[in-house]
Amino acid sequence: MKDTGCFDYQMTRRRMLQATGASILGMPVARLLAASGQTAAAKAEHVILFWNGGGMSHVDTWDPKPGRPVQGEFSAIDTSADGIQISSIFPNLAKQMHHCALVRSIAGTNGAHGRATYELQTSYNMDPSLIHPGLGSIVVHEKNRLGDLPAFITINGQAAKSGYFGQSCSAYFIGEPGEKDPYLSFPTGITSARGNKRLDLLARMNARATGKTGVTDFKATDTAIKEAVSLMKSPALKVFDLDKEKPDTLARYGDSDFGRGALLARKLVETGVRFVQVNRGGFDTHSNNFPAMENHALEMDPALAALVEDLAATGKLESTLVLVLSEFGRTPRINNNAGRDHHARCFSCLMAGGGVQGGQVIGASDKDAMEPAERPVKPSDIHATVCHALGIDHEKEVYTPQDRPMILVREGAEPVHELFA
Repeated sequence: MKDTGCFDYQMTRRRMLQATGASILGMPVARLLAASGQTAAAKAEHVILFWNGGGMSHVDTWDPKPGRPVQGEFSAIDTSADGIQISSIFPNLAKQMHHCALVRSIAGTNGAHGRATYELQTSYNMDPSLIHPGLGSIVVHEKNRLGDLPAFITINGQAAKSGYFGQSCSAYFIGEPGEKDPYLSFPTGITSARGNKRLDLLARMNARATGKTGVTDFKATDTAIKEAVSLMKSPALKVFDLDKEKPDTLARYGDSDFGRGALLARKLVETGVRFVQVNRGGFDTHSNNFPAMENHALEMDPALAALVEDLAATGKLESTLVLVLSEFGRTPRINNNAGRDHHARCFSCLMAGGGVQGGQVIGASDKDAMEPAERPVKPSDIHATVCHALGIDHEKEVYTPQDRPMILVREGAEPVHELFA
C-alpha cells in the first residue's frame, strides 16, 4: 500500500484500536486516553498562536484526502509520526510531526469571517452588549507576568481585544519583527533627562484630571504609559533585535515577515513572554487556491519546522504550547475559479508542546473532509484545551466592570483531554 500511494486502508495500531472500539477492563480506549489526559499535570507556561486569517484550507494542509476528487493539486506525504500524513507543501514540518498533534474534526458554526474570527479567538459568539477578551488576554489575566516585557505580544497584525479585562491585558503590537519600535525612545533632540521630566509632568496632569473628574479612561492611558516607560528602560528590549542573529538561523526560519515573526516568537517566550500571536492573512482563496497555498507554505513551512525543532532541542517545547489556527476551513469542493470557498462545518488545527503528546491525530473528517466523522470538537473546546495546558480553570467566573458575571470560556466547552494522554 505504501508503494502504490493508496493509504485509504492503511491501518496502524492506534487506528485499529480507535476504529474497533477495543477496550481494556471494559472501558473504550478513547475514553481511557481522555481520562489519562484529564489527570495530566499542566506543563505549559507560554503560548505561541499562529493566526491564519481568511480561512486556511484544511484539505491542503493538515487533512489531505489522497485519491479523492477533493484532493486538488497537492499530494499527501508521510511524516515522522507513524501513520500521519500532511500536505506535500510542508516537507520540513513533516519531519517534526512526531512533536505535533492534529485535530481534524473542529465543528464550527460561523461561515462569515468576522463572526468566525470572533468565535475562534474568544470562544464566544458576538454579543452587542459587550466585547469578550481574546485567548491571549485570558491567559495573561490568569497567569502571573514574567520579566519586564509585555505578557502579551502580537506580531504582523492585531490580536483580539482584551474586552472587559481592560488595558492591562491588551496585546503589545509589533508591526515588523526586527524593526526598532520608534515609540520606545524619546524623539530626536529630546534627551533622557528632558524626556523623563515630560513623563513626570504628564503623570501629574493625569492624576489631577482623574481626581477632579473621576474618569476611569485615564487609568487605561496611565497603564499604557507605565508599560511603555518600563519597556524603554528594560535590558530585555534587546530581544527584539534580530540583526544580531546568526545568518544561518535567519535562513532556517526564512528571511520573511513570517519567518522573522516565528523566530522572534521563540526568543520572546525564552525571555518570559506568556502569549505571542503571529498573524498571517491572505487565506481567503476563493480563486487560485493552489498557487496561493503554495506561496504561503514557502514561508510557513521552514519557519514552523525550525521553531518546533529549536524549542524541542532546548527543552522549551515542553512548556510552550504552539497552536496553528484559522477561523474556518475551505470547501473540499473546488469551485469554477480553481478556488475553495468558506467551510466552517469541519476544519483542522495543529498543536505542539505544552504537554501535548506529539505524533497523534484527534478526531477525523469524513472521506471528503466535509463533516466530522469522529470526535467532533467545538471551537470553544480549543480554548478550554489551551487553559487546561496552562493550568487555568476555563470555567472560572469573572466579573465585567459592570459587575456582570462571565466565565472565561464559553459554557459547555471541554478540553480535548486526549491530546495530553
